[in-house]
Amino acid sequence: MERRHQVFSVDLLERYATKGRGAITCMATGNDVIVLGTSKGWVIRHDFGVGDSYDIDLSVGRPGEQSVHKVFVDPGGSHCIATVIGSSGADTYYTHAKWTKPRILSKLKGLVVNAVAWNRQHITEASTREIIMGTDNGQLYEMAVDVKDKMEKYVKLLFELKELPEAFTGLQMETASVHNGTRFYVMAVTPTRLYSFTGIGSLEAVFASYVDRTVHFMELPGEIPNSELHFFIKQRRAVHFAWLSGAGIYHGDLKFGVQHSSPNGDENFVENKALLDYSKFSEGVEGVKPSSLAVSEFHFLLLIGNKVKVVNRISEQIVEELYFDQTPDAVSRGIFGLCSDASAGLFYAYDQNSIFQVSVNDEGRDMWKVYLDLKEYAAALANCRDALQRDQVYLVQAEAAFAAKEFLRAASFYAKINYVLSFEEISLKFISIGEQDALRTFLLRKLDNLSKDEKCQITMISTWATELYLDKINRLLLEDDSALDSNNTEYQSLIKEFRAFLSDCKDVLDEATTMKLLESYGRVDELVFFASLKEQYEIVLHHYIQQGEAKKALQVLQKPNVSMELQYKFAPDLIMLDAYETVESWMTTKSLNPRKLIPAMMRYSSEPHAKNETHEVIKYLEYCVHRLQNEDPGVHNLLLSLYAKKEDESALLRFLECKVGKGQPGGPEFFYDPKYALRLCLKEKRMRACVHIYSMMSMHEEAVALALQVDPELAMAEADKVEDDEDLRKKLWLMIAKHVIEQEKGTKRENIRKAIAFLKETDGLLKIEDILPFFPDFALIDDFKEAICSSLEDYNEQIEKLKQEMNDATRGADNIRNDISALAQRYTVIDWDEQCGVCRRKILNVGGDYRMTRGYMVVGPMAPFYVFPCGHAFHAQCLIAHVTRCTNQAQAEYILDLQKQLTLLCAESKNVSNGGLSEEPLVSVTPMHKIRSQLDDAVASDCPFCGDLMIQEISLPFIPPEEAEESESWEIKPHNHPSQRSLSLAV
Repeated sequence: MERRHQVFSVDLLERYATKGRGAITCMATGNDVIVLGTSKGWVIRHDFGVGDSYDIDLSVGRPGEQSVHKVFVDPGGSHCIATVIGSSGADTYYTHAKWTKPRILSKLKGLVVNAVAWNRQHITEASTREIIMGTDNGQLYEMAVDVKDKMEKYVKLLFELKELPEAFTGLQMETASVHNGTRFYVMAVTPTRLYSFTGIGSLEAVFASYVDRTVHFMELPGEIPNSELHFFIKQRRAVHFAWLSGAGIYHGDLKFGVQHSSPNGDENFVENKALLDYSKFSEGVEGVKPSSLAVSEFHFLLLIGNKVKVVNRISEQIVEELYFDQTPDAVSRGIFGLCSDASAGLFYAYDQNSIFQVSVNDEGRDMWKVYLDLKEYAAALANCRDALQRDQVYLVQAEAAFAAKEFLRAASFYAKINYVLSFEEISLKFISIGEQDALRTFLLRKLDNLSKDEKCQITMISTWATELYLDKINRLLLEDDSALDSNNTEYQSLIKEFRAFLSDCKDVLDEATTMKLLESYGRVDELVFFASLKEQYEIVLHHYIQQGEAKKALQVLQKPNVSMELQYKFAPDLIMLDAYETVESWMTTKSLNPRKLIPAMMRYSSEPHAKNETHEVIKYLEYCVHRLQNEDPGVHNLLLSLYAKKEDESALLRFLECKVGKGQPGGPEFFYDPKYALRLCLKEKRMRACVHIYSMMSMHEEAVALALQVDPELAMAEADKVEDDEDLRKKLWLMIAKHVIEQEKGTKRENIRKAIAFLKETDGLLKIEDILPFFPDFALIDDFKEAICSSLEDYNEQIEKLKQEMNDATRGADNIRNDISALAQRYTVIDWDEQCGVCRRKILNVGGDYRMTRGYMVVGPMAPFYVFPCGHAFHAQCLIAHVTRCTNQAQAEYILDLQKQLTLLCAESKNVSNGGLSEEPLVSVTPMHKIRSQLDDAVASDCPFCGDLMIQEISLPFIPPEEAEESESWEIKPHNHPSQRSLSLAV
């Protein structure tokens, strides 16, 4: 197999690794730690991670020559177990990386430990957890060590081979956590057998269970000096195993944790088992058996003589041979063995004095070719590193399917190729052999594999696939003319598949091109389907309406993304097709403007065949008016017109009487045009409705006149509606009376009796004298004698009532005059020391200021004053000043103006008196009294301390604006001068 460079390479790691402590007899590795056992009983530890090494002498205190038989180290490089064999027998030791002295395992005295299985999932630096050790006499022991105790916790026998007691030469253990504990998987090998143990619980319990059940094992013929068992570990889990047996390398995949069903329980956790015969990589007739084995992810490293043959585990072919740079003295003895470090991903080989490191460089890079040669395509794809490698895998699969004439399968594989073959080459392959179905499959799969950025190619391929679909549909129809009518499964499946394709590719297909294709092939249903996908609902609706499928059209209109304009555009056609379903759809559609549906409803209502179904339109209009509270006059007028055309006038009257607008504050009682309603009702001869409209328009005379033509009772009811205008009401009743008298055709006396009975219905509004003019001139007065007498008696009673009311009014006037006279004599008593409420001086003060006495009645030398019923008294001047100050500006100006006028009149009166013109003193006195009366009303209407003025003063500030300056002068302001002093003010 051609390679750019070798996958495995060998380097000398340490030439004289034993430091003169003897020859290397065994080696173990883990986590960049190498532990060597020597022929002189020494254990030498090399820690390449920290660059340190030390050695321990296990032969101390033991007579004779000692040699380390086996050494084992855990995957973490902390724990070590070594077995020493000498003339005195065998001893097994345990040591830790941090210990300077080993600990002998006394319970294993005399036993040779050949194999150790570590608990990789649970082992730590401080504790080994469960360890299984296999001896040369076919026994398995369990041990655990805690470092802090510096001794083993226990060593106990787990299992012993009794049927065929052979030495255990290899051990591996794996654990898995399950819901009810820990499951152990143990594999152990002898020279001829591979044993499997599994169970849940402790190791002791697992092996104890095999007392009652058969041990599961695999036996292979042949002999080999050293039987080995190896697990390949990936991410701390065993992935596959290999057993170096006498017959060959027995290997397989490990599936731990999966429940298996087998006659022997669930021990069968091995899958894809195979046996690699040694003859496949040996040049001689008989296969040369390897002396040691190591396992990588994809290869076996077989130590044969002084070289390592690298065999591919999958293809079972030798891919490389590795040679070692040995010293001349070590060549004769050859390489002793191989070991692997799963943690570091390295392999090691050793001879008597040197350590060699085998490195791995990307061993899986060509595995895709190996799997491809074996036709394991899934595994080949899983190991491909780039798209070009995957293309080659797909190409092999496609060509194999194409050669086998499995064209649809080949198309699926061809569609995944991006670089090896071009799109055109693959398409021509199918076109040249006339495989249209395979070509369509190729195009569809190619669409799935294209990225979204390749928009142009996606559109072209989608269009081509559309045409291939249509061609296939036509070919099926040509092959079977009854495919449309019969249950043709292939045809129906293809139609379903084609529609699914249109749904998936609706965003990439060119709308115009696709619709032309569908139309050219006559696929109307698919055209409608695609138009619906592209939200071209107008095309869809046209189709359904032409087909008479109103329900489907209405379902389309109910979609949330359909324009509301299409509702109005197709409303005339839909209501003509199915009025009931259309109206039901309108009533469930929100945001629908009923005004825009009026043309459709009017057209439908005007059709002759719709006269018996107009109630559907009425139902919708009633829904708009009563449920939606629609206020559009057009809607109300249309509903009224439809009511007017019905023979039964009751619905029309109910609509006219319903105050639909009263739900809103201040709203109108109706929204229809009353003039239009009146014309319509007159045209349709709906007289009762006309009467109602006249009444509503306050045309009561017309309403009564029309009602008299229909029903006098209706006219009476209309006349009673007028309550605020007595004259109009009387006029209306006179119209009714005249009509009743003129229409009466009985004898004269019977006419008169009915007329008198009619008078009683008016509740006294009409008298006999009001209706007498309506009777003929030749009517005799004797016929009305009773009515006239009754009327005269009523008038007499009214006259008596008026007389009584006049007498009561006269007595009331006399009482008022007496009260006025009594008011003139009212007085109050004032104490001599009574004080003015404003200036706090005595009211009866003599020698006061008389400047304000002008216009007032002066009583001796005292100043004029006011006394209120509450007891407060004020000087006239003080009261005027107080009220002017406390009232508002307009009232104050009014009071001052009256005071000024009063002063001027007093001055004029004085001048007239001094001039001797005293013939007409009342001319000047009368206006003075009038102004003084007005001034009294302005300032003395109520007490300023007990009335409204005191209440209004609550909102006034304590300090008026004119005293603000004085108030500021009283403020104490601090001074920052350092010589500030406190001064006491004498009061």
